[in-house]
Amino acid sequence: MRVVADTNVVVSGLLWHGNERRLLDAARDGFVELFTSKELLAELEDVLGRSKFAPRLIKHGLTVQFLVDEYAAFATLIQAASLAEQVSRDPDDDAVLACAVAAEAEFIVTGDDDLLVLVEYHGIEIVRTKDFNERFVF
Repeated sequence: MRVVADTNVVVSGLLWHGNERRLLDAARDGFVELFTSKELLAELEDVLGRSKFAPRLIKHGLTVQFLVDEYAAFATLIQAASLAEQVSRDPDDDAVLACAVAAEAEFIVTGDDDLLVLVEYHGIEIVRTKDFNERFVF
């Protein structure tokens, strides 16, 4: 199953337990194939570097670079072209859509309402992590 996880899902999965971690574990175990792009990895690095995550990183002895490298080790990096025109209400979310199109993904998994409101894009379902996990028993 080909999936693009939005950055909010990846951050939650790397730093906490729950639905997002189960999705990342399913990818590590080969049940799901996750795709990412240079743009999404850069966003991941930026978000993990925010001061609000520093206490959690310190508590667990983690670094931003370690987490980005860990994710990059099991997500397939693809080249995603920019979309011809803005699709999402938040232009930053178009990088997720572009990655999913380039990866020929079946799903985008996100907690972002700006993406969820689209429901689907070019035949790619856009769903919450919990809903994805419940459908595919992860």
